[in-house]
Amino acid sequence: MSFSRRRFLTLAGATAAGVTAISPLEAFYARIARGEGVTGVGFGSLQPKLPENYAELANTKLGDLSNVSLLELPPGFKYTAISITGQTMSDGNPVPGDHDGMAAFRGPGGSTILVRNHELDDKEDKFGDTGGVRAPASKKYDQINAGGTTTLVVGQDRKLQKHFASLAGTIRNCAGGPTPWKSWISCEETFSTSSTGVLHGYNFEVPATSDIALADPVPLKAMGRFSHEAIAVDPKTGYIYETEDRSNSCFYRFVPAVGIPNAPGQLAKGGTLYALVVKGRSTLNTSNNPNLGGAVGSVKVGEAMPVEWVKIEDVDPVTDTVRVEAQGKGAAIFYRGEGAWYDNGLIYFVCTQGGPAAVDSTRGNGQVWIYNPRKETITLFVEAASSGELLDEPDNITVSPFGDLFLCEDGGGSQFVVGINKKGEIYQFARNALNESEFAGACFSPDGKTLFVNTQSAGITYCIWGPWPESDDDNDDSDDD
Repeated sequence: MSFSRRRFLTLAGATAAGVTAISPLEAFYARIARGEGVTGVGFGSLQPKLPENYAELANTKLGDLSNVSLLELPPGFKYTAISITGQTMSDGNPVPGDHDGMAAFRGPGGSTILVRNHELDDKEDKFGDTGGVRAPASKKYDQINAGGTTTLVVGQDRKLQKHFASLAGTIRNCAGGPTPWKSWISCEETFSTSSTGVLHGYNFEVPATSDIALADPVPLKAMGRFSHEAIAVDPKTGYIYETEDRSNSCFYRFVPAVGIPNAPGQLAKGGTLYALVVKGRSTLNTSNNPNLGGAVGSVKVGEAMPVEWVKIEDVDPVTDTVRVEAQGKGAAIFYRGEGAWYDNGLIYFVCTQGGPAAVDSTRGNGQVWIYNPRKETITLFVEAASSGELLDEPDNITVSPFGDLFLCEDGGGSQFVVGINKKGEIYQFARNALNESEFAGACFSPDGKTLFVNTQSAGITYCIWGPWPESDDDNDDSDDD
């Protein structure tokens, strides 16, 4: 594929980040310093491919897809396309639209349970008759809202065993994150009040179960009312880290009142919310972009900055003031915090449009940050520069069992899943060949053999498999247990 529109990256070495678990990436940084190329072949050049279950796709709300190459993938990789918007689910309801964030959990008989968000607005409908996430009135948080989650059970053969609605009546369920106690935290990317008077801007917990069931729609108010995006759980402490999708967002830590939770429902008992402050740099704007309120070079790639946390008192405000309180106490500012993921003792999170201004925009092409809970430092790990290639507005992020990062793009034009391997090479792993909709919800099955990912506007979940490398023994996969 042509790289003409891609954006060049700067990426920090592990020594600078103080993180030995990703030390092979130091080679990447060294090659940048020497002016050498960092584009890798990854798994090979991308090729258009039909889904393995193409014969099942002749009659969908998107039309006849039985002869359409939906994805481009490297040689040796295959995929199935499942749970497409408008198809009938096991509970009799249609699959809602706008597939977004997602996580994978171990299911019965070697299956995988996927809990998947649907980023739908008030009364939003797809293809004229789906009606969003359908549920009885008693199981809907807000009667007029179409968002929520669905749950899929996928066999080891990558065939769909069942799918059903699992959370209803919420709005703009964008991303979220898995918990070690086998649940999905679904995040509302909004701060709003519906015409029915119901407040929105909360997180909700959905148990990862293979039984057809709707979660009780309990807002986790102690986790804050703001425009949520994603969460990541540190299993060693039970602390939950939260991103906020705004141009002047903060990065938060929620400490559950129960200590380390071990079952769904315990987060509803409350806790304490904090915001991250860079020590000695009050209200630091981390964008590195004067157009976004930052300053060129204010944060250096690879610089491990010590941090501390300030307590948020008004976590459930009437007006959108959580970040205002946080920044009044010195909290750092991030430009559009989005995807988050825990791996091997580290919290990764993405700022989709942070970084120096792009050649075609005043906003940046993205940053990836690492928070190290043990060292209490934060490091700018990846930054897309204003010129070059390789990455365009990363959103959701996951870490593979073999140690590569996978980033879902949400920029303009062709959309890719982009990988960063342990040799420090950036490569394209998949391209959306159907349309220019973003990828979302990338996650690996508990056995590491299947990558699941969504495309949003078409509303398709993909199961991708092939010649993956051996799993990295250094990686901690406790989140999937």
